Amino acid sequence: MLTLRDTVDSPSRIGLDLIAIQRGAPMELDLRIESVSEGVLVTGSVDAPTSGECARCLTDVRGRVQVFLTELFAYPNSLTDATTEEGEVGHVVDETIDLEQSIIDAVGLELPLSPVCRPDCPGLCPQCGVALASEPGHRHEQIDPRWAKLAEMIEPETDTGPDGSGGGP
Repeated sequence: MLTLRDTVDSPSRIGLDLIAIQRGAPMELDLRIESVSEGVLVTGSVDAPTSGECARCLTDVRGRVQVFLTELFAYPNSLTDATTEEGEVGHVVDETIDLEQSIIDAVGLELPLSPVCRPDCPGLCPQCGVALASEPGHRHEQIDPRWAKLAEMIEPETDTGPDGSGGGP
């Protein structure tokens, strides 16, 4: 058994469209690597910073992701290698294992599909695109299109006096 605690740079961008571990970001590995009868069993965690965009207002979102791994890498010509489908388990190749795909899969399952900057983020105005968080009372006067023609026919009310002169009483 071998315990591995190390910080390595992310070899590529790992994540989803809106949020991911960026290429070169430090990934903290805390792994236990064990030789078992059918291969090498890797258990432990990977912790890394994430960055992306809020799905509602498009502001920057930063955070961390921690994933837990339990992966078996089969020895060549082992029973596990013979009885599993291709791609189902990793393989030990020239006495090395490649954790990259296992980390990619685990991170993809852990990250939110639609990250938000805060749980109550109101997003953007659908008419003009202004961030609603910065302008809480923002709104547009809209007339229902079914009534728009009628609104054009009605003249706006003016403040007229009793004699119709436009002056006050």
